[in-house]
Amino acid sequence: MSTPLTIVARIEAKPDQVELVRSELIKLIEPTRAETGCIQYDLHQDNNQPEVFLFFENWETRELWQAHMENDHLKAYLAAVDGAVANFSVSEMSRIG
Repeated sequence: MSTPLTIVARIEAKPDQVELVRSELIKLIEPTRAETGCIQYDLHQDNNQPEVFLFFENWETRELWQAHMENDHLKAYLAAVDGAVANFSVSEMSRIG
């Protein structure tokens, strides 16, 4: 049995694009949670820096997460927020305790 993959994705919107990025990120939740291999897909917004969003995700395997990265709803999000995101990072992590 493989170890689940945890993804921490940090998205920082440009200050004048917070609402656009927020609304587009919310659109990802329902279709992603329905994907094969998705265990958890939770979106958070920083209480002190509203331009900062974080997805905390758990996937059955890295391969299923990679399949998610190729889905049409993610491509639509990327097109919708083109130029609206200041910084983006993804960390692939494994639970150790």
